[in-house]
Amino acid sequence: MPYETSVPFRAGSEGYSSFRIPACVLAPDGALLAFAEGRVNSSGDAGDIDIVSRRSADGGLSWEEMKVVATFGSGTAGNPSPVVIPAPAGDPRTTGCIALVFVTNGAEATESRIRRGEVGAADARRVWVQRSEDAGASWSAPVEITETAKLPHWRWYATTPGHALLLEQGPYAGRIVVPANHSIPPTGEDVGTEGRYNGGHDLLSDDGGVTWSIGYVDDNPDGQVNVNETTAAELPDGRVYFNTRTEAVAPEHRADAHSADGGETLLAPFRPQPALTAPVVEASVLQLRDPDVLLFSAPADPEERRRMTVRASLDGGANWLPVHTVDDLPAAYSDLVRVDDGTLGLLYETGETSPYSTITFRRIAVRELLEAAART
Repeated sequence: MPYETSVPFRAGSEGYSSFRIPACVLAPDGALLAFAEGRVNSSGDAGDIDIVSRRSADGGLSWEEMKVVATFGSGTAGNPSPVVIPAPAGDPRTTGCIALVFVTNGAEATESRIRRGEVGAADARRVWVQRSEDAGASWSAPVEITETAKLPHWRWYATTPGHALLLEQGPYAGRIVVPANHSIPPTGEDVGTEGRYNGGHDLLSDDGGVTWSIGYVDDNPDGQVNVNETTAAELPDGRVYFNTRTEAVAPEHRADAHSADGGETLLAPFRPQPALTAPVVEASVLQLRDPDVLLFSAPADPEERRRMTVRASLDGGANWLPVHTVDDLPAAYSDLVRVDDGTLGLLYETGETSPYSTITFRRIAVRELLEAAART
């Protein structure tokens, strides 16, 4: 069957060589808001990079003019992690807002140099938050939160990437949870760029993004599971489900964990998730309500970034089954968003010969996903 697709970001346009790192939320006014890194000179991860966004008032069929949301001079502003904060019940003065957590580093501060400890504090990875009170039309000045979001010995640092999470149930309702990752200093003759020094944590805010604290930390350099880019969803029973990219000796490239206290601690450290076949890549998870289905998006090839696929779990992430394969083309990072009651949105990197040619938006009927899950 034909699917409705659009291309909010295309490499080589709008003054940017490349667009990467998609994130998407449904704004308080019902519009979709898509974010990406606009990379000025190349598709590389360092250098002159801005955070940009585009709005869609028709469910992702078309997109308004692109806006630059955050910059850091000739350096990097990246890893956009947006979250929608609804208005307090009964408060007619506001319709809610969007908080955007992101990171910056200096123009010459590559990941390798940062992980080696060769970069000063001003150019190292720093953490910021800014807000929009008008559904992404304009943004406040960024406020730095590095002091409360990053431990002094951490070197590399990145927020999720993809949408952050607002908890809706139980004693932690209203809490913002931002999955994040970091690296720790090496030991022995290692230099710090080794994957074993990757670690994960999350950022928590109970006051709408004004103040922040660090929740769980999982950074054991044992070479078994080394947490990297992480995504999160709130399960129907109130637990938070975390799913992460890992580059370790285990054959699995995905690992997961659960929290029963709103992300403050993990019930157990991250463990490999053999039910999810994927290359080493970022992924996205989203918990649907009515019906209760946990979704996961990522390329499904075990080694190459290709074959973007949506998978579903009916048991909180223990088991997974494919419910929608986009195509066999190159594909990389992605983010999932609920467009409306009947529609799922998939914002993902893809192209005919390279996964970084476009960031494409695809509308998928929720009914199709449920029917595929029932057949499997």
